[in-house]
This record gives sequence, structure tokens and C-alpha cells, in this order.
Amino acid sequence: MKVLFAAAEIAPLVKVGGLADVVRSLPTELINMGHDARVIVPAYGFLDYNGYKWEQLVNDMMLFSLQRYHKIKIKKTALDVLPVYLVFSDFFTNSPYVYGEDEIEKFFIFCDAVSQCLPYLDWEPDIIHCHDWHTALLPMMIRNRYAIYRNIFTIHNIKYQGNFDENTLSRSGLEKFWQGKLPGGASVPWNFMAQGILWSDVINTVSENFSREILTGQYSFGMQDLLNIRRDSLYGIINGLGKEEYDPETDVNIPFKFSYKDISGKYLNRERLQNELGFKLSSEIPLIGMVSRLEEQKGLDIIIEAVPEVLKSVNARFIFLGTGKEYYEKSLIELETSYPHNVRTRITYDNHLAHMIYAGSDLFLMPSKWEPCGLGQMIAMRYGTVPVVRRTGGLADTVVEMNDNLDSGTGFIFDDYLADALKGALLAAIQAFNSSRSWDRVIRRIMQQDFSWQSSARKYEQLYKRALGSNNSGKQ
Repeated sequence: MKVLFAAAEIAPLVKVGGLADVVRSLPTELINMGHDARVIVPAYGFLDYNGYKWEQLVNDMMLFSLQRYHKIKIKKTALDVLPVYLVFSDFFTNSPYVYGEDEIEKFFIFCDAVSQCLPYLDWEPDIIHCHDWHTALLPMMIRNRYAIYRNIFTIHNIKYQGNFDENTLSRSGLEKFWQGKLPGGASVPWNFMAQGILWSDVINTVSENFSREILTGQYSFGMQDLLNIRRDSLYGIINGLGKEEYDPETDVNIPFKFSYKDISGKYLNRERLQNELGFKLSSEIPLIGMVSRLEEQKGLDIIIEAVPEVLKSVNARFIFLGTGKEYYEKSLIELETSYPHNVRTRITYDNHLAHMIYAGSDLFLMPSKWEPCGLGQMIAMRYGTVPVVRRTGGLADTVVEMNDNLDSGTGFIFDDYLADALKGALLAAIQAFNSSRSWDRVIRRIMQQDFSWQSSARKYEQLYKRALGSNNSGKQ
């Protein structure tokens, strides 16, 4: 099969979050399976193009979009075996950010450009695989321009939907295709994602559990009615984890390599991590790490409340790394100020330190309020760091609750989104670390979990076959 991935990011060209990793790793795995997969992304002005070879495919195509003419160029390069098309337009090349500034116009023009340039590429796909709201208008545009292309829409983060107003629609020229009412008369939300859900042949999200959760009002951010209408075309496939970047046997960001057969390097990394953060060396005090965006989604509210309560009961060390909402940044800094012997907060992006936290911590904190898939818990396990998670989304699909004897399971899990529930899970995890002689066996067991892309890519292969056989008319 020939599959074109359309997305806002691809690692390492442009990466804001986990979406970039998926858009790099999944098509690469499909190529390894014998399929012809390629990617198309915007060419942002801040990208560093040095070191890449470029082939010009489309030069000075004039696109009339949002009542303006835009000069479009398409260039092609490759990331190892993966062909990548970049769409050049002033809207992208003059933009200093991927998201935020003028993002509705930016991604509308990107969708419009992709839909109109398909006949002019050096290759023709069978399926267009669209990722998140930034490409959610493509199914509608493509279906009404080129009915031959089937499409899949993957929801990575349902909270962000590409909201806009009626004025944008009036400038778009899409009024005759726009689906504004559901059967029964309910209004469709004014955003990109709603149209992606309604027009796609197949919809999926990035874990089986989250595909069920988003059918409810608690997790859908207003999309539950649309998704329930399309529930027969809705699937969940857990993301894989690329071995290229996250492999403790080869990771250039950690000084001591290790594997499940020989975990001595993990303990050496643990010592180095303590030195780097200014902790006194101790093998007795558990290190609890967190690498995350500092947003409500990631459980910061209950973390800020639970950590002081935990430290009243036990001696533990917490390490926080990330950036995000100013309130959470300040709160974590205040935690370090209040507990200078037990907390370290680093408000920054630091890839070396992130890898050191994965490799050198004993426990990994991920108490998300919601989590479509989550990569942190899978990375942690690959490095032998035991996750402490809330049972939601992909966390529920990838972490198995540890039993009392620690001879089965891969992590410590709690259910209610409450500080007391998180405190209970942390105290149980710390007690297990302190009292068990089986901790080395736990490390070795969780390191052998298979989170490779191979299994997930085979499931996507079946999803593509469903899309090719779909008879979705595009009208609900």
C-alpha cells in the first residue's frame, strides 16, 4: 500500500511533542514491512535545512485560499529511508513557531495546499493518513476534489481541536461541504477536528482504552456526540516506541550503558544523576523522576498537593523536568525551596537530563488527568524505571498493576484523580522499593516489555485495508 502521512511535525526536522516521533517512526516501520509510506509537513522558517538534499517538485504553484493568493513550493528530501515532502508558503516560512500564532490560517492553507498538490507529486498514494486537528480538513477537501483517495484521521490529543468562527468559514469557500448539523438537529462544533471525524473513512486514536473514553463527556472535550455517530469506524491502536532514540544499550545521552541482562549501568547512572543534581549519594533513598509538559493534563494539581504529604511520611527524592504553565512552574520551584534536600526542579528542555532521569530514577511519575497514549511510561520501563500512573487512556493499556510480591506487573496504579490516591500509590511504590529484595528482578522484567512499533504497525496495516474497503459517503 502507498500511504501519505500529513502532519504538523516530524522528528528530527521539527518536534514539539510526541506527534513528531509517531510521524517519523510509524511510516518508517511500514516501509520496513514493504509498504510505500511518505510524509508531508509544512516548511517552517525556523527549520535548519543544512545537511539535507532537496529535490524541487512543485515550483510557484498559485493557491487561492482564504481569499488570498499564496505561492506554494514543494520540495522533497529523505530521513533515512523515509521520503518527506515539505510545503513552502510565506505563511509557514515566516512563522517563528509551529503552533500559536495564526495557527488556524496556517493549517487551513496547509490542508488546502496538500489537497491541491497531490496530482503534481512524483507519486500517488492510496491512503492519506491525517494526524490531529492541523490536518483534519484534508478528508473533506480530498473527498470533494479527488474521490479516489481514502483517508484515516488519527486523534492524538482531543483537547486541541482547531476552533474558529463563522467568518473563517465564509472566507474558506467550503460552506457547501461543511457539515453543520447532526441527525436530530444538534449543531456540529466550529472546529477542524469535527469535520475530520465526520468526513474520514476511518478514525482512530492512540490507545484502545482512550478510544472508549472519548465516547464519554468526561474525556471527549465536546466531541462525544460526533464520535458516537462514527463509533463503528473508531479504533484504538497504542503508539509504539522507537528504539533509535530510547535504548539503554546504545543511548549517547547516558554515560553508562546497560541491558536487562546486566543492570549495573543503571545504578552507575543513578549515582551520576544524583551528582548532577546536587544530591548527596545514597542507594537507600528512592529517586522519583518526572519528564513532562507542565500542564493540567499531566496531573500537576495533585502532584503539588501530594508531594509534601508523601515527604511527611517517608524519605524520598523527586526530580521534575519540563516547561509549561507558569503557575505549575512556580509551584514546582517552590517545592524545591521548601524541600531542598528532597526536590529538584528544572524548568527547561534538556534532552540529556531527560534521558538521565529515565535511566537513573527508580520510579517514574505520570499521574495524568487524561492521557491518550503516553510515551513517558514506556520509555521509563525500557530503562528499568518503574512507573507510578493513574489508570486512564494509554496508561491503562501499557502498565500492569504490580502485585504484593512484586513477581508480576510493571507499575503502581491508582484510579481517582485525587492527591490522596496519588499519595497512596507513591507510598506503596516507595515501600516496595525500600523493603523488597526483588527490585532487581522488577527492573529486569519491565525492561523486557515489548513496545516496539512492529505490533502497532501491523494493526495500522489492517486499518488501512478497512479504509480501502470503506463505503463512508462523507455525509452523516
